[in-house]
Amino acid sequence: MCYLYTPTMTFITLPLLNGTNQRNFLTVVYSSVYSKPANMSFVDTLRQWDEAVTCVNRQDFSKALEIFLGIQEPNSKIYFDIGCLHLLDQDFDAAEKAFDCSIRKDEHLAIAFFQRGITFYKKKRYEESLADFQKTFKTLRGNQLIDYKALGLRYILYACDVLHNMALVEAELGNWEKAQEHLTKALNYKTEARFNIIDKALQSILKQKLFKLVEFQSKEMFKPNKHYVAELEKKDYLGKAKVVASVVPQDEFSGFAPLQPQVQDGPTRPKEPEVLRVLEGEPHTVLFEFIPETSDELAVVPGNIVFVLQKGADNWANVVFNERRGLVPYNYLERLEISLASNKNKGITPPPSRQPPTRPERIQGWLFCSFISSHHFQEKQSTDNSCIVKVHFNFNFVVSVPCGSPYTMLIEKISRKLNLPSSAITLSLTSEASEQSVISANTEMEELWSRASGGRVTLWCNTKEEEIHLVALHSYESSNPEDLNFQQGDKIKLLSKINQDWLEGQCNGNTGIFPASFVEEVPANGQ
Repeated sequence: MCYLYTPTMTFITLPLLNGTNQRNFLTVVYSSVYSKPANMSFVDTLRQWDEAVTCVNRQDFSKALEIFLGIQEPNSKIYFDIGCLHLLDQDFDAAEKAFDCSIRKDEHLAIAFFQRGITFYKKKRYEESLADFQKTFKTLRGNQLIDYKALGLRYILYACDVLHNMALVEAELGNWEKAQEHLTKALNYKTEARFNIIDKALQSILKQKLFKLVEFQSKEMFKPNKHYVAELEKKDYLGKAKVVASVVPQDEFSGFAPLQPQVQDGPTRPKEPEVLRVLEGEPHTVLFEFIPETSDELAVVPGNIVFVLQKGADNWANVVFNERRGLVPYNYLERLEISLASNKNKGITPPPSRQPPTRPERIQGWLFCSFISSHHFQEKQSTDNSCIVKVHFNFNFVVSVPCGSPYTMLIEKISRKLNLPSSAITLSLTSEASEQSVISANTEMEELWSRASGGRVTLWCNTKEEEIHLVALHSYESSNPEDLNFQQGDKIKLLSKINQDWLEGQCNGNTGIFPASFVEEVPANGQ
């Protein structure tokens, strides 16, 4: 039996274990010590992770480790960062436990196996180190490298580095022939000229001398997603309020005022003098509730104060209320007299008790004030000559064209709606496009417009995607399996556009991605 002391000031009694079982038990203990109940939100974890990485960039490693250990539910990447900081501090036991937790969270994280193998090597536990390097190579799955940049770590793990370290461990164990086999295999995985270390290691093996271990730069850390970090900043979605109208002159207050002390037995009428600030129009009081029936009319209720911009000959008034403009019957309004000193004996006018007057008739085509902007009011025109065309596509939509319009006008409106060239659009009178139902520039449009009922007609729309072919300006060869290799002059069928610089295409029965600058589009008549 032995005793294990934990940071929580407690002793744990455990049986004496050897090898892998002891390491697995210590991993569980380490996780229980540094993992707390999962009550920390994702935002808090993200904020602490970003803060710790910032401390690493400032070379403040002790503060970074303190912040990392304060995260209540670390993921595999955070455990990996903790292990790297322990390695920098030469605390190999703590580093081993951190990498154990990282691997337990993500069994496919090859870089964690690689780092734990380095930790075991420095602890001179060569057999366990060799096992981790073998797992690292297996996780690479035959690839020459893994680039962790997309996961937030600026490091590329090369297969030849892993085989190099496997050879070193075999050499430490005295297996010089196996070490030579690993280095010979590493020669096939070299991807850059800078890996002459493999050649130097082979020369050392032939002389049965040890060579230098390839290590990970422990100052490189997994960083949180930069897009998530950018969202941590507080944003003011509402903005600052602005005073639009107020009974107080030069009022700029836009917050919430505290409750004012109330005066008992105070006056029942407003304080004097009362000044009402307006920008334009004459103030009127609404006497009756008005419910609009058209989009250019304005809803008001008794007691509202509106500002009349113009009164029409048909007894309708163009008014402003709460920064909205519209039409209200003028006989629903009463002119409001504003004075600096009102009659003291005059109380508050009670609301009217009589029935509202009848709704006046609107005069069509009457034009309002010339100074009213066109986007607030438009003259009501007759639309009897317009026809609503309902188009069935992947989604349904409508366009409005004059009855009897030519084909060019109709197809132009539909192509603008779909954002497609008119040559790629086929219109038909029925859901099944046939020679009799298809509409083209040669079609007699009278047949189409004769189908209109109540100013409405229905059409069906189909589109055809034209194949785009490219020609290679230069030869392109790549060792990456996802790339498309081709020779200068080859014809390539474009499948999709990855981004501005890369395309996906098909050539000689193979499919892959390639640089856009290596090809140019073949004109349609040149295929």
